[in-house]
Amino acid sequence: MADGIKGKQYKTYLPQLQKGILLHRSIDSFTDSHPIVKQSTKRLHSKYSHYSGVIVDILYDHFLAKNWKNYATTPLSSYIENFYDSLDEHFELLTPGIQRMIPHMIADNWLLSYTEISGIATVLYNMNRRTKNISGMDRAVEDLQLYYHDFENEFTLFFEELRQFCEQRLQELEDQFPV
Repeated sequence: MADGIKGKQYKTYLPQLQKGILLHRSIDSFTDSHPIVKQSTKRLHSKYSHYSGVIVDILYDHFLAKNWKNYATTPLSSYIENFYDSLDEHFELLTPGIQRMIPHMIADNWLLSYTEISGIATVLYNMNRRTKNISGMDRAVEDLQLYYHDFENEFTLFFEELRQFCEQRLQELEDQFPV
């Protein structure tokens, strides 16, 4: 959601939201430069070129959703419901593009659909349509199935490092934006 907030625009938001936006940016940078993520991306690059990073993000979302119980005590469905409620509650703070997307996201329960390969196939199909069918992302579900265990193992290793990074970065942001 923070992707639509560019440059210093984040400073126009409340301190708690500023922390979230800055954390999101830090996660993106950490992820994009991480060797494990690069390994996953490299596996897809010959077929999908610069779209391979987007595809890996989606595949990793699948493994997070599928293995949610390993990372959180709150059931995924409850977490998602709370997230959707929060989007509704703070709708006016969202960028216009996100505001247009939210009703579809909630109606089709996109986030819960990530637990299933069929849900990922739908996401990849829709992403391919957004590129006017030039990305070929709709075919990436075949690569997911072919290299499923490789991607899952890479995600598991990466996610543990990401969790540690986030704990450290959150502490830095708490120091920067005390409540």
